[in-house]
Amino acid sequence: MKIVIAGAGIGGLVAALSLHAAGLRDVRVLEAVPRILPFGAGVNVQPVAVRELAALGLAESVRGAGAEVTALSYHNDLGQRIWHEPRGRASGCVWPQLALHRGVLQSLLADTVRDRLGPDALSTDARVTGFTPLDGGGVEVLLAGPAGDGPETRIRADVLAGADGLRSAVRRTLYPEEGAPRSNGTTVWRGVHRSTPFQGGRSMVVMGDGHWKAVVYPLAERPDGDGLVPVNWAVSRAATGEPGAPTASGDAFPAAVSGWRCGDLRLGALLAGAQAAGSFPMLDRDPLPRWSFGAVTLLGDAAHAMAPMGSNATTQAVLDARSLAHHLAAHGDPARALAAYDRDRRPPMNRLQLLNRAQGPELVIDLARERAPHGFRRVEDVIPAARLADVAESYARAAGLDAASVNAPSPYGCHRPPPGRSVEAAHES
Repeated sequence: MKIVIAGAGIGGLVAALSLHAAGLRDVRVLEAVPRILPFGAGVNVQPVAVRELAALGLAESVRGAGAEVTALSYHNDLGQRIWHEPRGRASGCVWPQLALHRGVLQSLLADTVRDRLGPDALSTDARVTGFTPLDGGGVEVLLAGPAGDGPETRIRADVLAGADGLRSAVRRTLYPEEGAPRSNGTTVWRGVHRSTPFQGGRSMVVMGDGHWKAVVYPLAERPDGDGLVPVNWAVSRAATGEPGAPTASGDAFPAAVSGWRCGDLRLGALLAGAQAAGSFPMLDRDPLPRWSFGAVTLLGDAAHAMAPMGSNATTQAVLDARSLAHHLAAHGDPARALAAYDRDRRPPMNRLQLLNRAQGPELVIDLARERAPHGFRRVEDVIPAARLADVAESYARAAGLDAASVNAPSPYGCHRPPPGRSVEAAHES
């Protein structure tokens, strides 16, 4: 079975490794950019995804590339705590929650694909522009010429998996009338700055006032000789809600949040020099009625691009990849395999997309703002403890992040890790 994966992001690369581990060796990943470079900012790999990476023998290397997150807290703009919860192993999960630079993770996965599948398994400067179904099964994949020049080329495959992101050409071919991604008017600034460790060095902090929001977490646990660690930050400004109102301008950032503080975390100090940070609109996609069509399917952002609530997109791409490989290995017929994958992953992802549009677990910040715009003495005086717990727990169950789901055996088969990289050793890391 020849399998082509469009896109060498996290989902596409994990899919290639999972297919290889499942015994499907004719796999090729096609990436549009001429060279994979460590661009981007931070991502979180939730415990359920670490479990799946451990099955591929990758938990140890991923663990060594970032920081273990053991606590998450939500605060208002005054620094008052609305909700706090342990994360990863501190919450009873067998596996840790890990935060690391997206580019570091992508490069690690790309190197592993080349090492295990061979150097020709991953091609760059190979942009998939569409496909044509073939009579009797299979698909003809269309590729732009190198650097967009030259004649279009065609590759025949038994399966095409579109892991080509928010503006997926594979999705556009399946849904030509869909149009551009959806924006809710929110503007986001993101970056990585070096800072002194805060709140014990393993905490994620989310602060907000109902309009502005800041998310901060470390990307390394141990400070360098200068006492600093890389810290990922994201600051967003919600749309005003007024028809025709412009999006937030860079003039308001970072002044709007520079006075926010939470314990030993000072946003003003962290964001010093961030005026040059790039901004972009917050985008997502509508849930789809179907991902798989014969020999073609979608995964990751191409299938379910979602608003970045709950630090969950990377994790769900990993789970998509593992599910896809599992079903292709279990079914001799590609169409049946892709239909089973669709039934497994699409319904929970459709629900998660809608939950994220409704703010996901970050809803508690908006509740606090609505009920206590000037702060509170005790959060329980304005939001019942049971309501706060329900927001967190219901989201965790929907995303498969609760301890019961994480600690269950993987539903995606038992694949042997490479020699010298045992699941037990990854578990103990």
